[in-house]
Amino acid sequence: MRSADAAAEENVLVLQRIGTPPPARRRRVRRLAADSEPEALTLTRATVIRAFAPFENEEEAGRWLEEACEAEDTVDVLVGEAVVLLNRALHAHAVATANPASRSELAAEGADRVAIGYGSGEETAAGRFRDARRIDLQAAGSRRRRREQELQPQERVAALLSGRERLDACETLLLRARADLAAGRDREAALQLRVGLEALLVEMKDALSDPGHEEDMGTLTARKGEAGEAANAALQGELGPEQRGQVEELVATCERVLRRRRILQG
Repeated sequence: MRSADAAAEENVLVLQRIGTPPPARRRRVRRLAADSEPEALTLTRATVIRAFAPFENEEEAGRWLEEACEAEDTVDVLVGEAVVLLNRALHAHAVATANPASRSELAAEGADRVAIGYGSGEETAAGRFRDARRIDLQAAGSRRRRREQELQPQERVAALLSGRERLDACETLLLRARADLAAGRDREAALQLRVGLEALLVEMKDALSDPGHEEDMGTLTARKGEAGEAANAALQGELGPEQRGQVEELVATCERVLRRRRILQG
């Protein structure tokens, strides 16, 4: 699998099912005994191999592993690259099978285990390593984890599920735009941004009495034309670096508007 950019980098994604599923039965519905134990579930192991950057020898590989795992930011980058590749594969499968229900963006924190290591082609293809380090993404010291904990909207989730609050259309549209940007789907992100921004300008118009909110809304109103131009360009082909940057900035500003409302309104 190759990157979407011009300087394509080749990676290998290996998916393996771990554990044996229960044998197929003729009846779809069968009675379970009251004291029966839950059946074992299978797991899928995803291994991402950075084939574009092979090591000259094991000493070089070992040095890279030690240096990579010493820096938390480097670990975040490596894990993030792997998740992006896995999500690209899931997206491609959903589109190829025309099954919208199969599309789902995965997060590293949802993994049962995460490891970074090195090995030969045969070893890594089988999910084995010559040497590896287990990565604890739930550790309290992880900056990524702390950022997410600060933004966990548990109270709002409860309000949404109970019907005391409703989602705005712009939230869903802009969330899709961010997911597309993260996955390198710049054209889709530009198209999502156009409608997401239009919805936000209506839905967030009088949401807050706050100078920062008014400034950001003014900026988005003034730059609305950029979103439209980027979307029109996306219909013709790939976005240029400048327009891609504009889309990124506008999505970030929209996210700031929504984040501010969440913080100030509690």
